[in-house]
Amino acid sequence: MRKPPYLRSLLGLLTLACSQAMAAPSPYSTLIVFGDSLSDAGQFPDPQNLLDGTRFTNRGADGRYAPVSPMILGARLGYSSTELGPSTSPVRGRLQLPDGNNWAVGGYRTDQILESITDTSVVDLPPFGTLRDRPGYLANGLQADPNALYYLTGGGNDFLQGLVNSPADAAAAGARLAASAQALQQGGARYIMVWMLPDLGLTPSFSGTPNQGAISQLSQAFNQSLLSQLGQIDAQIIPLNIPALLNEAVADPAQYGLAVGQNLIGTCYSGDDCVENPVYGIGGATPDPTKLLFNDAVHPTIAGQQLIADYGYSILSAPWELTLLPEMAHASLRAQQDELRNQWQSPWQQVGEWQAIVAAGAQDLDFDSQNSAASGDGRGYNLTIGTSYRLTEAWRVGLVAGAYRQKLEAGPSDSDYRLDSYLATVFAQFQYSRWWADAALTGGHLDYDDLKRTFALGINDRTERGDTDGEAWAASGRLGFNLAASGSAWQLSPFISADYARVKVDGYAEEGDRSTALVFDEQERTSRRAGAGLLGSVMFGQGTKLYAEAAYEHEFEDDRQDLTMHLATVPDNDFTLAGYTPHGNLTRASLGLSQALAPGLTLRGNYNWRKSDELTQQGASLALSLDF
Repeated sequence: MRKPPYLRSLLGLLTLACSQAMAAPSPYSTLIVFGDSLSDAGQFPDPQNLLDGTRFTNRGADGRYAPVSPMILGARLGYSSTELGPSTSPVRGRLQLPDGNNWAVGGYRTDQILESITDTSVVDLPPFGTLRDRPGYLANGLQADPNALYYLTGGGNDFLQGLVNSPADAAAAGARLAASAQALQQGGARYIMVWMLPDLGLTPSFSGTPNQGAISQLSQAFNQSLLSQLGQIDAQIIPLNIPALLNEAVADPAQYGLAVGQNLIGTCYSGDDCVENPVYGIGGATPDPTKLLFNDAVHPTIAGQQLIADYGYSILSAPWELTLLPEMAHASLRAQQDELRNQWQSPWQQVGEWQAIVAAGAQDLDFDSQNSAASGDGRGYNLTIGTSYRLTEAWRVGLVAGAYRQKLEAGPSDSDYRLDSYLATVFAQFQYSRWWADAALTGGHLDYDDLKRTFALGINDRTERGDTDGEAWAASGRLGFNLAASGSAWQLSPFISADYARVKVDGYAEEGDRSTALVFDEQERTSRRAGAGLLGSVMFGQGTKLYAEAAYEHEFEDDRQDLTMHLATVPDNDFTLAGYTPHGNLTRASLGLSQALAPGLTLRGNYNWRKSDELTQQGASLALSLDF
């Protein structure tokens, strides 16, 4: 049973404060936050809990403030509570405690957000004045951490402090927020997550007032300017369509655990500068901030903060799962090669004769998580048919076709990805004296007919669906020398091998236009391997043969696979994020037993195993061959 979002968030923070276990991917060195009260981790002192600090969201039953979205997101990525804490807390400064990476300050306008990056971070509390100031993140020529994830919010205070009164004002404010992203990029930042401004007309502060329509239009103008400017920055800018997300929550509150039949945009939890909800407000019949979207006139409750954090994580984690799609196809190619190599252990037919083969098998595929890829468990099965013809004493050629069906469950919410592969292979074998060689060329069609990316969103999971196609090509060859005479009951052959494979997965768009739907670019993953191994067999009695093969292979194409994508609702802002890193070295082994049932009729059973640092592939098959 999924925990309530407030409890789930606090448990995550407490757990990760004690230990940064690598239970989930986290390709970024840390999370660095800039913005306003929507992201403030506690810069201002809290009389009830000085070290925790005041945050602009609801308090829980324990009296502590709920975490804001970057704190929840950062905890899920594995960062410590100190890293996620405030940068300029006056209390922490006086106690000489380490500052955190959250530079967001409640009340900041877009110009002040930029100053906290390039000039000075200031925490002011009227009428007391400046509580603390310190040099900004990039002040005095400092450089940004290029491996960090940056998180940026802002713009609301430009409206609330009367600086936005026209479309031109809104566009200027949007450009100022984009200037903060530009400054980070110029300082070396590469990955920047940016909020689109929520529709301020749909907040308790403006909902139902004569200004609602005008404020909504100005919010749109702000976002249009922001996105236009962000699109010109040479960095991976990850926009969060917060207006669309919150509109979806209001349209279907039950899906997100919010109250049904309540005015979610006209009422709030605390009653501060807004109408307190009579049922779930702090003084209502059944107080519960997780049932409401707003804590006060403009700030989300823990429910809203959790939704936004989950939303951001769903985008970051998408390539960790989707870059496994080419690996599924490579697994099919490897299974086809294994089936061929096992089939080649059957006795050759006579010159001028044919040999038919039919085989059925099953595979198991296990991906361990990496810092930029999710763990996954795959299951599959296949049917293979083929034939070969012996040209001469030394040569045999053939053709094999295989149909493979795979299912892969990946990620913490068990996303479900399915692939049907249709592969055809032509091969040739050579044997002369103690020398032998084989070569194969494979091509095929990939049908990803049911892709379900599933992720947490509030108290429930959400699934985005899609389908796509692809193609696969492979070439392989081995050259070996038999240490035993051809008539010996045992055979042992050292060999060298070379393999090439290329998989292309077409780009596709997830169905619909929800805030979480993504559009993915084409993926291409090439493999080039060289290896060495031993192939051996021994005959037992009449027609019984035990054979085995072991090899070590080195992968030359082991660069990380990044994926380019964009939000379906923000089509002009592409970004590229980290994904799966192929294994550099691979060990494989196989064991088989064949039994002659009648002259020219052989039954064969096989087990295949492959292992690298994060990948384990196993397969078993049963095959029948007939000479004619």
